[in-house]
Amino acid sequence: MPARLDLRPARENHDLVEMSIAVVAGLAFAFIVLFVVVVPIAGNLAASRDFVSYWATGQQLVRHADPYNSSAVEALERSAGFPYKKVVLLMRNPPWALPLVYPLGFLGVRVAAILWTLILLACFLISVRLAHQLYGSPPNHIHWLGFAFTPAMICLTMGQTSLFALFGLVLFLRFHRHRPFAAGAALWLCGLKPHLFLPFIAALALWIVVSRSYKLLAGAFAAFALSNAAAFLIDPRAWTDYIHMMRSPSVENDFIPCLADALRRWLAPQAVWVQYLPAALCSLWALVYFWRRRAVWNWTTHGSPLVLVSLMAAPYCWLYDQCLAIPALLGGAYASRSQKLVVALPLLILIMDIEICAVKVFSPLWLWTAPAWLVWYLSACASAEEKAAEPARAPA
Repeated sequence: MPARLDLRPARENHDLVEMSIAVVAGLAFAFIVLFVVVVPIAGNLAASRDFVSYWATGQQLVRHADPYNSSAVEALERSAGFPYKKVVLLMRNPPWALPLVYPLGFLGVRVAAILWTLILLACFLISVRLAHQLYGSPPNHIHWLGFAFTPAMICLTMGQTSLFALFGLVLFLRFHRHRPFAAGAALWLCGLKPHLFLPFIAALALWIVVSRSYKLLAGAFAAFALSNAAAFLIDPRAWTDYIHMMRSPSVENDFIPCLADALRRWLAPQAVWVQYLPAALCSLWALVYFWRRRAVWNWTTHGSPLVLVSLMAAPYCWLYDQCLAIPALLGGAYASRSQKLVVALPLLILIMDIEICAVKVFSPLWLWTAPAWLVWYLSACASAEEKAAEPARAPA
C-alpha cells in the first residue's frame, strides 16, 4: 500500500493565500461602500477630486468656450468648491475624449459626480469580472485581488478615466478573436490615455498586418473617426487649443512619479524628448517580442507583459493609471505554481494601502510600483514554467 501523502503543508499554504486575499479584498470592499455612500452627500468631496476637471471641461464645451483655457476652467472649479491651495486641473485627454465629458456640462457638480462615479464603478467591476472569465473562471478567489487593487481604488476615488481604459483593454482581449470590429471599437476607450499603451500599440499594429485583422482596424478607425467628428462639432478649435495647452510650461514641468519623468529630470531636465525615449526603445522591443511569437501569438497571455512594460516605460503615468495591470496580474496569479508568489501579491497591495495613507500620489516614493508588477509577473510565469518542466513523479 502506498504511503499516505501529508497534505497539511499544502493546505496551510492554501489557507494563507485565501486569508491574505480575503483581508485585502475585505478592506477594498469596505472602502468602495464607504466612498459610494459619502460622495453623494459631500458636495465638497466631489469638487475636490480630479473629476472636477472633467466637469469644468463639459461646462466650457456647453458654453462654446475653450475647454483648455486654464483661467476659465479654474474659475469654474473654484466656484464648485475646488480648494484654493490646489493647482488648477486641466483635462489632458486627447480631444476625441471631449464627447465623453460633454454631457457633464448640463449637470451640477454633485449630480455629475454621482453619475460619473457609478459609471466608473461599473467599468471597474465588469472589467475584473471579464478578466476572470478570460482565464477560464478558475474556482478560487484570486480575482478578488482585482477588486482590491490599490491603483483602481485611487482611480475611483479621484474620478480618473483610467478605469475606462481598463474596460477597453478587457473588451479588446475578450472580443478580438470572434468579434474583431467590436474589439477595434473598444480600443477607443484605451485611446483615452494612448501614452500608456505605446509598446502595446506597436505590437498591435504589426499583428494587424501579419494576421490581416482588418476588421479590427476598421472598428478602431470607425470609433476614432466618429469621436473626432463629434469633437469637431462640439468645438472646432479643440485640437489647436489642446496642442497649445500640452506645450505650456505648466504641463511640461509637472513632476509625475514614473520612471521616464524621473529619467528626464536626472539626465536633462529641459529635454522633453528624453521622457519619450524609454517608450520608444520598449516599442522596438515589443516588435521583436511579437515577431518571435507571431506563429503562436495569444493576446490574453502574450499581451500581459506588453501592458506591464508599456506602463513602466510610459512617458507619463500616474499611480492610478496602473489599474491597467489588473488583467496581467490576475493571469500571473492563475498561472503561478508558487504559493509564496501568490501571497506576495496581496501583501504588495497591502503595502500600497498603507503607503497611500501617508504619501501623496505625486511623490517619487511611488516609483517602485510599475517595475514591481512586471518583476512579480515575470516571477509568476517563471514558476509556472519550472513546474511544467518538472518530470512526473511516480508514487512510491
